[in-house]
Amino acid sequence: MSAPKKVVLAYSGGLDTSIILKWLQTEYGCEVITFTADLGQGEELEPARAKAEMMGASSIYIEDVKEEFVRDFVFPMFRANAMYEGLYLLGTSIARPLISKRLVEIAALEGADAVAHGATGKGNDQVRFELAAYALNPNIKVIAPWREWDLSSRTKLIRFAEKHQIPIATDKRGEAPFSVDANLLHTSSEGKILEDPAVTAPEYVYQRTVSPESAPDTPEHIEIYFDAGDPVSINGEAMSPAKILTKLNELGGKHGIGRLDLVEGRFVGMKSRGIYETPGGTLLLEAHRGIESITLDRGAAHLKDELMPKYAELIYNGFWFSPEREMLQALIDKSQEHVTGTVRLKLYKGSAKTVGRWSDHSLYSEAHVTFEDDAGAYDQKDAAGFIQLNALRLKLLAARKNRLG
Repeated sequence: MSAPKKVVLAYSGGLDTSIILKWLQTEYGCEVITFTADLGQGEELEPARAKAEMMGASSIYIEDVKEEFVRDFVFPMFRANAMYEGLYLLGTSIARPLISKRLVEIAALEGADAVAHGATGKGNDQVRFELAAYALNPNIKVIAPWREWDLSSRTKLIRFAEKHQIPIATDKRGEAPFSVDANLLHTSSEGKILEDPAVTAPEYVYQRTVSPESAPDTPEHIEIYFDAGDPVSINGEAMSPAKILTKLNELGGKHGIGRLDLVEGRFVGMKSRGIYETPGGTLLLEAHRGIESITLDRGAAHLKDELMPKYAELIYNGFWFSPEREMLQALIDKSQEHVTGTVRLKLYKGSAKTVGRWSDHSLYSEAHVTFEDDAGAYDQKDAAGFIQLNALRLKLLAARKNRLG
């Protein structure tokens, strides 16, 4: 790969990406543009601007993309009830395609010939960033410093920072106890003290949720209204997508909901242990399944559940912009046309349970399921023929087994 002349860097303002900014300048002698996304990670981002300016970034982009993130990435994913390996709500995975999209867009705007990220060579994020970038611009160059440089230890990173006068916060000079990634959907904590999966994660790892034991002793009931598969109001108050998720995070965190201690199979081949907090997403998943239970036909619901693991795997592995994910999304979105109505959840000490659901689009017929007089809505004699037809092949199999001994 020829040396890039202008690079757009995914920049957090932290030590690692600040070192990457300087490394790009010294290694390639190139111009560096920084892009910092406000995904609802809960950090003040203006210090990132000041630091990028101090380090000679030629242009600085700091953008609030929370609404786009929730509307165009989180909500479509939750229409599918997506969970990777049956548990993980994909909080880190779903943020990467948006960051890559903006990196590529800014590169086009600025005439840059490369983009760069700070993901390591051991993780999934390098795959997600780069697959998304190549899907959007097949000619873009992607620089992954962790796969190129020899700064293989914390000591070497600190030494590089000191040599190039990169400010190092006092608490950053030692080894961080664990690594954190955060956005409006979740927090992810990995590494260091969490690397032994046999050791219980200490309570201080958790940042968005109180412990279930410390949660309120009184349950709280909330009502979420859905329109075509997406939540649009909480307790009768209409809100934007990002505000809905923010409110759900507040409610779930207060009741200790959404904690997950997971050992997952990374796309690159190894297993890793992570501590995830997804309070709002956990409420959203439960409520969405609740409204689907009365508005979605059995065949459609079961097909969705069969396809969901593949859909979740595509997102986890970085294929958001792939044709197969878009094909599955079209099917999922078609299924949501009548997923409209209200779900009541009970929040209590780490759990969120559906306790009520109603909709003008409901397929639930009390007349058909009642144990009382159904006034002719259902003829129970019809079930005999239904059973006989479904039993026919089983009878033939049994007859052959008896005949052949």
